Amino acid sequence: MPLTLHKGRGAVSRLPHRFESQGRESVDDGWAPLSLAEGSLPRTELRLEDARSAITTNDSLDIPFDHTVNPYRGCEHGCIYCFARPTHSYLGLSPGLDFETRLIAKRNIAEVLARELAAPRYKPSMINIGSATDCYQPVERELKLTRGVIEVLGRCAHPFSLVTKSSEVERDLDLIAPMAARGLAGIYVTVTTLDTALARILEPRAAAPERRLRTIRALADAGVPVGVSVAPQIPFINDDMEQVLAAAWAAGARRAFYTVLRLPWELSELFQQWLGVHFPERAARVMARVREMRGGKDYRSDWGQRMQGRGVWAELLGQRFAAACRRHGFNAERIPLDMSGFRPAALSAQQALF
Repeated sequence: MPLTLHKGRGAVSRLPHRFESQGRESVDDGWAPLSLAEGSLPRTELRLEDARSAITTNDSLDIPFDHTVNPYRGCEHGCIYCFARPTHSYLGLSPGLDFETRLIAKRNIAEVLARELAAPRYKPSMINIGSATDCYQPVERELKLTRGVIEVLGRCAHPFSLVTKSSEVERDLDLIAPMAARGLAGIYVTVTTLDTALARILEPRAAAPERRLRTIRALADAGVPVGVSVAPQIPFINDDMEQVLAAAWAAGARRAFYTVLRLPWELSELFQQWLGVHFPERAARVMARVREMRGGKDYRSDWGQRMQGRGVWAELLGQRFAAACRRHGFNAERIPLDMSGFRPAALSAQQALF
C-alpha cells in the first residue's frame, strides 16, 4: 500500500540542505530551520509492507548479537557512508536518492515479532533493533513502529539493544527506562564528529552532534546504560575521535565502539562522488588510505577485518581509540543484559491468525 508523505527533503547526498516537511511533528533535532523553496525538493515516499517475518538471524563473528529486527528499509537520515545503501538495489531502487526518499515500513512488525517470540522453538538471544537502518529515523515520529517493537519486548521481558543518531529515542524513555532497570535495555548513540558543518553534509537529516550529546545525557539521567558509537572513522574527514569520546563521557556514556568506513558494492561510487563535491582536494588521499586498509581494494568483507580494517593506519586508529577509552574509563565494566526472565507474551486471537 503506497503512501506519499508531504513534500520534503529525503537528504539529497549532493546538497548540504535539510528540510522538515510541513505537517510533521515538531521535534528538536538541534538544527535551526532553513528557509528553502519547497518546490525544488524531492518527495519522501513511503510504502507500507506486511512483513512475513520480524527476526533476522546472523552468524557474523564481527557483531555481538545474533538477532535483529528492522522496522524500516531505507533511511531518511541520508548518511553518505551508510553500508546499508546497496540493499535498496535488491528492491529495484537506487542506493542513492531512492534509499533516502523511497522508504518501506513494515507496518505489522510488532505483531509478527510477538508471534515469533511465542513460538515454542524460539530461544531468547540478544535482539538489536535497527541494525541496517536507523529505527528512529524521522518517519518513526508518525508510525511508531519501533515503539511497538519495544512494547512487545517489554511484555516478554526480552533484552534488546539499539544504535541511533536520533533524539527521538527520548520519546520512548517511558518504556526503555523501566526495562533498563531490569537489565533488559542498552542504547548507543552515534556521534561521528563534533564538527557541525561536517555533520550537516555527512549526515544531513540526523540530529546535530550537540543534540545527540544531550540525548546521551537524557538516557544516562534516566538510568539507561548508554554508550557512544564513533563510527565510521573516515580517513582525513572526521579526525576528532578523542574529542567526541571526551564529550560523550562528560554526557554520561560509559561504553564506546568504533568501526572504519566500509564501501560495499555501489556505495563506493556514491561516496567517491560525494568526496568529489565536498572534498575534491582530499579525495585521492582518502581513497588511497581506504584501499590501504582493505588490501588494495575499495572494500573487503573478511570477518575480523571488515569492521576495523588492517594495516598501519588501522592499527594507529585502534591505538588512539584504546588510549582515549583508558583515559576516560570507557568499557571498564560490562553490564550483561538479562535473558533469564524471558516469558513469551500471550497472543491475542487476532494475532494468532497471522
